[in-house]
Amino acid sequence: MTDQPRTVALGLDTFGDVTRDADGELLSYAATIRNVVDQAVLADEVGLSFFGVGEHHRREFAVSSPEIVLAAAAGRTKSIHLGTAVTVLSSDDPVRVYERFATLDAVSQGRAEVILGRGSFIESFPLFGYDLHDYEVLFDEKLDLFSRLLEEKPVTWQGSTRAGLDAADVFPKTEAGLKAWIGVGGTPESVVRAARYGYGLMLAIIGGPAHRFRPFVDLYHRSLEEFGRSALPIGVHSPGHIADTDEQAWDEAYPGFEAMNNTIGRERGWPSYNRLRFQHDVGPEGSVYAGSPETVARKIADTVKALGVDRFDLKFSNGTMSHEKMMRSIELYGTVVKPRVLELLA
Repeated sequence: MTDQPRTVALGLDTFGDVTRDADGELLSYAATIRNVVDQAVLADEVGLSFFGVGEHHRREFAVSSPEIVLAAAAGRTKSIHLGTAVTVLSSDDPVRVYERFATLDAVSQGRAEVILGRGSFIESFPLFGYDLHDYEVLFDEKLDLFSRLLEEKPVTWQGSTRAGLDAADVFPKTEAGLKAWIGVGGTPESVVRAARYGYGLMLAIIGGPAHRFRPFVDLYHRSLEEFGRSALPIGVHSPGHIADTDEQAWDEAYPGFEAMNNTIGRERGWPSYNRLRFQHDVGPEGSVYAGSPETVARKIADTVKALGVDRFDLKFSNGTMSHEKMMRSIELYGTVVKPRVLELLA
């Protein structure tokens, strides 16, 4: 049996991929970051609910400090919520993360959200002096501390990964609390952890059909009940691209998908990516939401029905695709896909 919400919030995510200009030359990191802010402004103008910026520390991505980019976007937007996708809490300091997002919440007038994760990329660990052997304990301890900081009361805490706190009060305080999620790649332990600490659940579905994540949704609901917590939001993060026709969207998206998958794949021992694999991924059994507005809307609606989620975030930046093509994708997502999804769910 599946849930069928009457509505769903539609958002966007980007990792700030360094893109190419009309001549095929890579843009500077600075130009890429300015384009990300412009993309957030357009997302707000077309009525989308959320704009997320990922944290990375490698040459393919321009954004290593999402909160600063989001603060710039906050000054040029009015309604859209702004957050990360994700903040790598394991290699950061929970106190500083809270302070930065509380500040972002102030300048955005309550529109800040933080999505916390352990990080699927590991560059930040050696960069900031952390041992990958401590991967699990780093996230567990820092999440515990961050959860206490969200209460916005003096905190007494002791752990092994950073100095303890004794009735420490942290500033600034927010006006109405900070909305927080945990990004989950598909482990039951992560789902239960999100429920135990009272975070929204953001499912990163980047491979295979969405319906295979239904057991994680059910586990989250059961865990919330067992921990005595009220219902909390569930979201999905998946890659995609929208153009006027299926063929145009696929042709525009494929080069970036191929390049990024092969770059990361060489590091992780993946097989080479090819067009046949891509066409499977954009089909019903794949996790890429690429195509015409109607194709993408139907696939999103099917995912929302299958999982009963409250928000769908489309990762619209995929490799070196141009800023202009991404802007067109955002425009279609807000003006055509969003109303069509709501119509299909009504």
